[in-house]
Amino acid sequence: MEKSIHLSQYHVMISLLREKRESVNVTQVQLADKLNVGQTIISKIETCERRIDVIELMSICDALNIAFPEFIDELIQKLK
Repeated sequence: MEKSIHLSQYHVMISLLREKRESVNVTQVQLADKLNVGQTIISKIETCERRIDVIELMSICDALNIAFPEFIDELIQKLK
């Protein structure tokens, strides 16, 4: 089985996450500050160099003031 980080569905999720960040005018640096991580972590997430789990995804959504269930619903629609 291929690792999830290499699946097209994972790339769709990360693309949506980046879209959401940009739509609320939050930079990678600002998001990193909210999450108490370095900006390079956010960059690696957004370029699919670093895989995130569901807990990290929830934290990112929270930091961006995005309702996690709504993010998942939108992701599901994009994956159809």
